[in-house]
Amino acid sequence: MILPFEPFVPDGDEARRWAEQELAEPRYDASRPTWFDLLARDVVRYLGDLFTPDGGGQVGPLALVVVCVVIVAALIAALIVWGRPRASRTVRGAGRDLLGERDDRTAAQLRADAERAARSGDWEAATILRFRALARGLLERDLIDPAPGATAQAIARDTARVFPDETAALHEAASAFDDVRYLEHPSSPESYRALSDIDERLAARHPQAVPA
Repeated sequence: MILPFEPFVPDGDEARRWAEQELAEPRYDASRPTWFDLLARDVVRYLGDLFTPDGGGQVGPLALVVVCVVIVAALIAALIVWGRPRASRTVRGAGRDLLGERDDRTAAQLRADAERAARSGDWEAATILRFRALARGLLERDLIDPAPGATAQAIARDTARVFPDETAALHEAASAFDDVRYLEHPSSPESYRALSDIDERLAARHPQAVPA
C-alpha cells in the first residue's frame, strides 16, 4: 500500500520540544500536585518507612508512637487551618455586588451617607443609599445570602423569611428603592423616614434562628 504522503518522524530534540510545549499548556496546571499534596505524600512515605524493619529498628517503640502522634496532630491542624473554608462576615458583607453595583462601603458608612443626603434635601439619593445600607447590614450579619444580581424585591423576600412580621414594610421599602432607582420617581421625606425606621428596627433585632 502506497501512502499519499510520507509520515514525519521527529528526531529526539524535536520530540522533546513538542512535549515541553504541550505540557506547558494551562489545562495541565490543575493536575499538578500542590505543596500540601507533596507534603502529605512525603509524610505518608516517612510513616511507611518507620514501620519497615530497617526504619523501625532505628527508633524505640515509645519514640515511634510519639512521632506518629505528633505527625497526625500536625496533619489535623493543617486541615483545620487550610483545608476548611472559612466564612467571614466582613468578606461576605463587603466588596460584593449589591443591587447592581459593586460597593465597598459598610452598612454604617452607607447610613451616614444617606443621612447626609437627607440633610441636604436629596431624598432620592438618600432613599437609594438607605436601602443599600439595609441590605449591607443584613449581609454583614449573615442573615441573608442573596444570589448575584438579586433585586431589591428578592432581598426583601429573603429578609422576610428571617423577620416575617416585617414582610409588608420590607415590600414597601423595596418598592421605594425601585421607584427611585429604576423608574426615576421622586422620593419624599416621609418615604425616606419609613425606610430609615425599618432599617433601624432590623439592625436592633436579633433573630433566634436564621433559615437555611
